[in-house]
Amino acid sequence: MREVGVDFSWSPRPADWRDALRIAVPLYRWAPWFAAVLAVLGVVVLVMGMTWAGVFALALAVIIVALVPVGTAVNFHNHPLAAKRVTGTADGHSLRMAVGESARSELSWDELPGWAETGRGFVLRTGTTAVYAVPHRAFDGDEDVAKFRSLLVEHVGPAA
Repeated sequence: MREVGVDFSWSPRPADWRDALRIAVPLYRWAPWFAAVLAVLGVVVLVMGMTWAGVFALALAVIIVALVPVGTAVNFHNHPLAAKRVTGTADGHSLRMAVGESARSELSWDELPGWAETGRGFVLRTGTTAVYAVPHRAFDGDEDVAKFRSLLVEHVGPAA
């Protein structure tokens, strides 16, 4: 029987990092909800006639919503390897990724305790704090995306 493997390659974008952070860090995942609640409270306070408190709450809501994409973009652009092309291979043995000649990693499947899939791609969690985002656009087509997903399900388990 032929071993199932898949190659992938992509140039990272800040949105890839944002996806990974939303999955891995609860503060990033819940920030829009906190901002929405704060905005509603700000409007209620404004209607009650407390102008400064209402404006302050609305300003804080805008800041909370802006912090996630702006903070991620700034961190992305300040990272020396962030925008460099990533290549990878996954097969029945392991997941291998490289950023040019600068960084290489090989993870056996048992080093990945969990993964999730977003609308943009896959977020892979390691046993440490490391998180890898592999966007759907990294693959040549839907068939390769399905192969990668099946490798994850087979070797790591269902998506969390």
